[in-house]
Amino acid sequence: MLKSHNLHYSAILIYSFDTFALFGVKKEQMGNQYREPDYWSRKAFAEGYPARSVYKLEEMQKKFNLFGKNDSVLDLGAAPGSWTTFLLRFLSPEGRVCAVDLQPLSESIRDSRLSFFQGDLTAAAMAAAVKSCGPYRSVICDAAPATTGNKTVDTARSAALVDMALYYAETQLEAHGSFVVKIFQGGSEQQYLQHMRKLFKTARAFKPEACRSSSFETYLLGLDFKSRV
Repeated sequence: MLKSHNLHYSAILIYSFDTFALFGVKKEQMGNQYREPDYWSRKAFAEGYPARSVYKLEEMQKKFNLFGKNDSVLDLGAAPGSWTTFLLRFLSPEGRVCAVDLQPLSESIRDSRLSFFQGDLTAAAMAAAVKSCGPYRSVICDAAPATTGNKTVDTARSAALVDMALYYAETQLEAHGSFVVKIFQGGSEQQYLQHMRKLFKTARAFKPEACRSSSFETYLLGLDFKSRV
């Protein structure tokens, strides 16, 4: 069911049986897994961002110029909303953001340039809703799976999210657009990069400075999307 609210803020509430096992909750949303806030967490709080992950996107934007001031950007796995907040601060009044997550965004994030859909990204109704706001100059995904502590299971769940994000990139990106997705390092990065090089003129892995030293996450980037077949 699609619900429309003020300020172009919308929610789709569609879930599949395995959705919560796959997507789970991001580290920033878990009970205080990291007891002492580090430099990036303190900086995020001081600057009004919901989570420290914002500085990963900020670094990648500065280094790779993922999107311009007037662009439309699709933010997958957006909650609690740090990347969405960064986008809304960066973009001009002509820019647009479509954000999607199982969890709601922070209540403070409301903007006329924002469309938010809450629900299962693997559902056909969600894909249709996202498409209605596109196409997009950039598709970005910081989604993380529910982790078990078993690296084999966790990397497989992360890979499933990469597959989902790649589907949206292949079907929703404009020509020459960009793509960013989080992945847990575990051996499949090169296979994904090989596939992405068929879609983008440049594909590479990149680990931002703001990633925790103990984390085995990294990011895959696709630059200059060739075209939709």
